[in-house]
Amino acid sequence: MFGKLKSLFSTDIGIDLGTANSLVYAKDRGIVLREPSVVAIQAGSKRVLAVGDEAKKMLGKTPGNIVAIRPMKSGVIADFDITEAMIKYFIDKVRPKRFYSNMKWAKPRMVIAVPSGITEVEKRAVEDAAEHAGAAKGKVFLIEEPMAAAIGVGLPVSEPAGSMIVDIGGGTCEVAIISLAGIVHSYSARAAGGDAMDECIMKYVQRVYNLLIGERMAEWIKMEIGSAYPLEEEMKLEIKGRDIVAGLPKTLTITSEEIREALKDPVTQIVDAVRSTLDKCEPELAADLVDRGLVLSGGSAQLRGLDKLLSEQTRLPVTLADDPLSAVAEGTGQVMNELDFLARNKRES
Repeated sequence: MFGKLKSLFSTDIGIDLGTANSLVYAKDRGIVLREPSVVAIQAGSKRVLAVGDEAKKMLGKTPGNIVAIRPMKSGVIADFDITEAMIKYFIDKVRPKRFYSNMKWAKPRMVIAVPSGITEVEKRAVEDAAEHAGAAKGKVFLIEEPMAAAIGVGLPVSEPAGSMIVDIGGGTCEVAIISLAGIVHSYSARAAGGDAMDECIMKYVQRVYNLLIGERMAEWIKMEIGSAYPLEEEMKLEIKGRDIVAGLPKTLTITSEEIREALKDPVTQIVDAVRSTLDKCEPELAADLVDRGLVLSGGSAQLRGLDKLLSEQTRLPVTLADDPLSAVAEGTGQVMNELDFLARNKRES
């Protein structure tokens, strides 16, 4: 009786705790929050000044007494205290503003998506951070990102047939072949996500043009003219930064061909991750994939021409999810219907 009453006052939450962006799914309400995984703190302390969109605006523009950081690196926690503060911010922002919302016994249960290649220590760190931030003790459940993404895009993961998902986020590229509600083969490339792409663009512009640009500018360039496959009509873009030689602000024009060359390494790693996973695939599952192909999800999967390149390299049909950025969060939301089952399995293990 008390358990049912408690569930009325709490909110089950699913979190796609990404390196670049975090999405929160609230039970019966859908995705209620999409914000950058950025926290601004007071320099020399852990005092949080801003989180999410407000903090991202400060990246590269803060005075000496403020530091804007990303507490997640390659999909795992790099700064425990700051990640805890970020999760607490998410919980406080999405919970119903009722008079009982701060009652200790109304803490939410959580489903959090994590990379498939993380260690037990890294998993424990995520669980601890969530509990310290306000989740119910012992009620934090982890799901591997590719499985969550596959569920979120509607793949028939429970069927005795192969389904393939390629989830490319800010910190990692997660590839998985799924059958009978389990991951048969997976590959996690931690240097093939959106952040690696941004870093390659920054290095290319510095090497070729002696121009220093920041993370936000590199991300903007990637979104505007970045591609993995030759475009029908190549593009140009005017970019701004600081000239290394003169030490002054400078503007120049860069082409989509140049950015494609800059992105060659991370794109090649994505292709290699997919091919490596397919190399391990059993003949029966491979036969399923000939018809079903693979599905792309994650924000960085939206890179122009990536689907064409992967289709050309694998000779399989490649489909981009309708809403690739939301796939993992949607998957955590659907898993919430099985929380009681997950709780029993957690106790048994």
